[in-house]
Amino acid sequence: MSEHAKLREDICTLAKSMFDRGLTCGSSGNISAQLSDGSVLVTPTGRAMGFLDPAQISHLDTNFRLISGDPPTKETPLHSAFYETRNDTGAVVHLHSTHSVALSMLPETDPDNVLPALTPYAIMRVGKVKLLPFFLPGDPAMGDAVRGLAGKSSAVLLANHGPVVAGKDIWAASFAMEELEETAKLAILTRGMNATLLSDDHIQQIVRKFDVDW
Repeated sequence: MSEHAKLREDICTLAKSMFDRGLTCGSSGNISAQLSDGSVLVTPTGRAMGFLDPAQISHLDTNFRLISGDPPTKETPLHSAFYETRNDTGAVVHLHSTHSVALSMLPETDPDNVLPALTPYAIMRVGKVKLLPFFLPGDPAMGDAVRGLAGKSSAVLLANHGPVVAGKDIWAASFAMEELEETAKLAILTRGMNATLLSDDHIQQIVRKFDVDW
């Protein structure tokens, strides 16, 4: 199987897995992944992630212009911002996952790091997650906001909208996205319960051992 065909299959497999487990619903959410020639495959606009056809995946050139396939997600500018600002980005996942969206709306949420230090894996796989303001869906200003972070974060949370995560490949980005959502769920479940967080020393040990951007 060619690289192109394999990546199309992987996108559909992971998208369906997320859809089937309720991490995204309806026609929400989108995934992109970069090929070795620098071009990008991205899920098409208006399609449910649980029912994607590999042949309809949008193929974009290095300037994010459509080469073939169906029209791409309107959130393409959001994806392109990560590829442009983080050299190690090989894939981007954006969902409207319930607990992450809920966390984005709570006044107690720290805008500089939305996830409390509950587990080592959230730090290892996601790092700090910046809360960005509300934008209309598809607004290119979302991409500008990501560019404004100058590549310092691999994950952001759009207020009242959902998380966006970049990774070295589609599997890493998907696993990091799931870790973000599970940690948001833990944060919601334990809110007001005086949960024991990882100490600053624990965090620094994790950051050093696993070479985390922090």
